[in-house]
Parts: sequence; C-alpha cells; structure tokens
Amino acid sequence: MQRRFLLLLLYMLAALHAEAAKVKVNPYPTTLKREFRGAWIQAVNGQWQGIGREAMQAELTRELDVLAAAGINAILFQVRVEGDALYASSLEPWSRYLTGRQGLAPDPYWDPLAWMVEQCHSRGMELHAWINPYRARTKGTRELAATHYAVQHPERCFDYDGLTIFDPALAENRDFICAVAADIVSRYDVDGLHIDDYFYPYPAAGVPIPDDASYARLGQGRDRGDWRRDNVNAFIRQLHATIRKTKPWVKFGVSPFGIYRNRRSWPQGSATAGLQNYDDLYADVLLWVREGWVDYNIPQVYWEMGHRTADYTTLLHWWSANAGGRPLYIGQDVDRTVAHADLRDASRHQLDAKMQLQRSLPGVHGSCQWYARAVADDRGGYATQLRNVYHRTPALQPAMPWLDHTPPGSVRKVRPVWTGGGYVLFWTAPRARSEMDRARQYVVYRFAKGEAINMDDPEHIVGITAQTYMPLPYQDGRQQWTYVVTALDRLHCESKGVSIKVRL
Repeated sequence: MQRRFLLLLLYMLAALHAEAAKVKVNPYPTTLKREFRGAWIQAVNGQWQGIGREAMQAELTRELDVLAAAGINAILFQVRVEGDALYASSLEPWSRYLTGRQGLAPDPYWDPLAWMVEQCHSRGMELHAWINPYRARTKGTRELAATHYAVQHPERCFDYDGLTIFDPALAENRDFICAVAADIVSRYDVDGLHIDDYFYPYPAAGVPIPDDASYARLGQGRDRGDWRRDNVNAFIRQLHATIRKTKPWVKFGVSPFGIYRNRRSWPQGSATAGLQNYDDLYADVLLWVREGWVDYNIPQVYWEMGHRTADYTTLLHWWSANAGGRPLYIGQDVDRTVAHADLRDASRHQLDAKMQLQRSLPGVHGSCQWYARAVADDRGGYATQLRNVYHRTPALQPAMPWLDHTPPGSVRKVRPVWTGGGYVLFWTAPRARSEMDRARQYVVYRFAKGEAINMDDPEHIVGITAQTYMPLPYQDGRQQWTYVVTALDRLHCESKGVSIKVRL
C-alpha cells in the first residue's frame, strides 16, 4: 500500500514538472485583451504619386480590408513627407507624392486624410497622422512650390547630402511645425499625431552638418552635441504641449531609429554596433519618455534575430528594460522577418519567435508593421499568421491613464430584438457630459451557461463595434448565453458591463 502511494506521488510530481516545463518553454500569452497592433502606410516611396483618386482609394481599401481581418487596430498614415501635405492645407502645398507635382491639387479633388479617417474608423481602427517634422525636400524633388516654406524662408533651412532640412535650432521652425500639427489635429478626427525617425539628418560620411551660423548665434559655448539635442528636446516638448492644448485625447507618438546608444558609447547602452539616436541623430528618446513628452514609443527594431551588429533579441531586451512610463511598441520589418529563418527551426521564418519574445517581455504593449502593403500582400503568410494565431481575438488599445483614466458610463437598455434580418442585440449609449466621457465604441462579450463572467479573458470578446447593436447567431433557441456589453471612450477606458441572458 505504501509503495503504491509513493508511486502515485512520484507520478503526480512528474506530471507537475512536465506542466511547469511547458510554461517555461511557452511563457507568453497567445491572446491579449489590450495590445497596439499597428501598420505604417507610407507615401515617401512614391506608391501614390500621380496614380489618381480611384486607383489610390481602391488599393487603400484592399489593404485596410486585409489589415482589419488580420487584427490590425491602428494605421499610421503618412500625410507630410517634405513640408507638404496629403490633405487640404492652407499652410503647405499639396504633395508631389500625391499628385506628381508639388502644389498641384488632386483632380478629381479629394482629401486623402479625411477619407482615411473615415475608412479606418468604420473598420474599428485608429488613425494616426504621420508627419516628418524636419525634412523640407527629399533627394528626388527637383521643384518646390512657390508657397513652400523653404522657398519663402530659405535662411531658416540648410542643405545636406541632397536634402533640405528645417534647421532644428530655430524657434521659428519649431513654431511653424507645431502650427502644422495643430492644424491637422484641430480639423481632422485623428486619434494620434505621429513622427518618424528623422531629426538632425542621418550622417553622410565626411559631410558635417552646416549649422555653424546657428551654433555661433545660439550655441552660447555649449558642447555642440548637447546643444543639438537641446534643440530637438525643445521641439518635442513644444509639440507635445501643442497637441495637448488642441485636443487632449489625441496621442503623440514617435518611431525612433532602433538603437538608442551602443554600449561602447555609454555603459548602459545596448550590446550593438550601429547608428545611434543620441549621438548621431541628436534624439534623446529616453528623456522624452521619462519626461512624459510622448505617449508611446515605437523603436524601429527592423533587424533579424541573429544579426551580427544589431541583434533583434538583444535590442528587445534593452528597450523593454528602458521602456519607462510609456507604452513600448516594437517596429517590425515584415520583409526581413519572413526572409530570415528561425534560429531554432530553419524550415520557418522568424515571425513566431519575434512575437513570442515580444509578448514575454515587460513594458512591451504591441507592435507596428513596416509596412502595411507587405502585410496586405501576405508575404510569407504574415497576415495569415496574425489572423489565425496572434490577432485571432480583438484587442482594445493599451491604457493611457495620464491622458484619461475615467471610464464612460454604462450602456443602457440592453435587449435582444427579433428583426427582419434575424436576432439582434440592441443597447443605448451612455449619457456623457464631455467629449472625453462620450462612448465611441462598445465591447461585446459572450459566456456559456454556468461559465464565470471574466472580462479579462479576450477569448470571450465577440466584437468591438461603433454601432449600438450586434447581430446574434441564433440557432434553435435551446442554448443559453450571457452577453455583456461595455462602453469605450476615446482612450479606450472601459465602463462597467451590463449583462443579459439570451437563448440562441
């Protein structure tokens, strides 16, 4: 009898050890209730240049449909490439990256930013307007419109390696760029204002930045590197304040180059060797996070696992350890991810390994795909894998309590109704005293009879919708379900749930 008990005990211990081993091997969640799932849609590559309204809308519609099906919940849409506009602006000329010639309005006329806001919101996605703040002319631009800022104020810009740059040292330039941002935020229902990785220009070998005159006038004898960083810091701080003053719910985010500092430059840096935000672009990203000047940070960690000088795994651990008090999202390169083999299994590419690592690290609250068309084309089965595995349940946006921590009121009058189209669950929006309190979307959960109500489990989310109704999958009326409906405000603060039992 004693021997049988000991054998049973050993069996139970072995089983527990096996389960613990499974957890150790696979410690990441396969579904998350809150996660940023973004994608960049760029103009700078010329993909929209002169193709016309119908063709551009058709391609954007295709991409948005695939992205929505793959669980993408935020689009970062490039609307300012070189002191220009892919939207109706009284401050800057129409972009040649839209019409083929700077200053030429689209014909037939339309406003791509307004159209994209509507299209994204109809699919439950956020739209973040993406601007390049300092670039005034790209290398391929031969002609600037007469109304362009660099034409009207050439003394406020400098040329570098074929580019024209708004001089970051000048307060006049900071004021103008912030005015452009305020114009976008005030006139369009955007959810975020996003800037990319171009601050002081990427260095060209042997070519000094031509800011001697600005430094002589404004440098006050400071170290030039510190002075340049202070100039960018002043801009980030001012842009943050501008957005807050214009619309307090609009998020401000940045996607810096993937390396902050190398360890050889700074003992606390990453074990990498490459261009550095702090030393080469004069972008002190950690300061912006620490001071609360940005609401989210998306470092462009575009390299593969196993890269000799900028290993993806090394950089993710570094950024996670330095995430600070703001959500960290990881910028993923789709093409590079599917082009390189998993280090543990050469028959697969690296998406699984990257997602598993990302979701296992503290401070990481999502990712952003570079670029949207690569996902929409399902390169390497990327969209399929997101849809079937990592984004198979809907996700709310990460919480940002420094912007808003008060949930909206609960929905009212939840009731199922027979309609000509079938059984539909209806509810009434909660009352709101301000725009920050107003319900913008609703989350619908479903639980089987006898199942505990657990709204932290995303497996029970059947939909996130802007409508105040949802069709129900009626069968024979014999199965009882509990539905719970909550309200979300602009910052995805979630109300208390209201439940109802329904036989389907």
